[in-house]
Amino acid sequence: MNYISDVSEGYHPFAPDASQPKRQASVLITGGAGFLGSWLCHRYIEKGYRVYCLDNLSTGRMANVADLIPHARFHFIKHDVVRPVSLPGPVSLIYNMACPASPPRYQADPIQTMRTSVSGAINLLELALTHGARILQASTSEVYGDPAISPQQESYHGNVNTIGPRSCYDEGKRAAETLFHDYHLCRGVDIRIARIFNTYGPGMDPDDGRVVSNFITQALRGAPITIYGTGAQTRSFCYRDDLVEGLIALMHCPRGLSAPVNIGNPEEFTIAALAEKVLALTGARSRISYMPLPQDDPCQRCPDISTARAQLNWQPRVSLAEGLKQTLAYFRTTAPLDGRKSQVAI
Repeated sequence: MNYISDVSEGYHPFAPDASQPKRQASVLITGGAGFLGSWLCHRYIEKGYRVYCLDNLSTGRMANVADLIPHARFHFIKHDVVRPVSLPGPVSLIYNMACPASPPRYQADPIQTMRTSVSGAINLLELALTHGARILQASTSEVYGDPAISPQQESYHGNVNTIGPRSCYDEGKRAAETLFHDYHLCRGVDIRIARIFNTYGPGMDPDDGRVVSNFITQALRGAPITIYGTGAQTRSFCYRDDLVEGLIALMHCPRGLSAPVNIGNPEEFTIAALAEKVLALTGARSRISYMPLPQDDPCQRCPDISTARAQLNWQPRVSLAEGLKQTLAYFRTTAPLDGRKSQVAI
């Protein structure tokens, strides 16, 4: 591994790898030490790419990429995308995965969250323009807000509160989509926009505040399973591997897909049903604790993935039951069972 402490502090270009092609394909993955970004790093190392993993480690974890450290083609850069980004070599693909994704994390500093989405998008689009690289924006189903229609098609403009507690993330991602669209129209940048729906799997931070990780850790700790609202609100849960393969399919699609594409699992579950599945898998005797529903919490979330099926030949393959088994096995070896309470977010 090559390590660059911070691109803004100066660095020395990497020495050429004599064993690799002179113009080896390379990819930059921002938020690369995060849950999804780290799995993208793994997949591109497998594909033979030179991988630049950029992360400020505010929510990303070096443990997620620890096994990549020995690889000569893996390069970690500690940097915040709110500042301009430069690289020591050419890059052909850029994934903008940088931004906290769970409500407790992005609500902790809403101004920084908005800056990450907006300034980060501009800085990475400028980098893509400089390198002639294709760039993918990791957008979110949150751009639909609390949707008035279901399932949500990409043509739906959403129902978002601009001044609510979730607005820093929702509106930041919406603004990033606009910037990507404008750089494509006005400057010819080759863009992709993925609207990511709820994702779970091995590698999640046990205390990141998302509903799957919280239900599992609460069950393993014997703590009450906290459901906000009645539990009748729905989500669609996509397993990590499926989601990442969808992102890769979108990035490498030969068609000029500049419009947003939903990437998620269209199978819909209530939060109460998810809690029941977790309790059954863990064998926990945790009771259910009901709390008031947070402001602007979506009542329904389900993607229409017709575009992904038709244009990318992609759809999720891992069932919720199987995905939860894999996630539970991971959490049994990593979750600290010290009785800490977690704030559930969905």
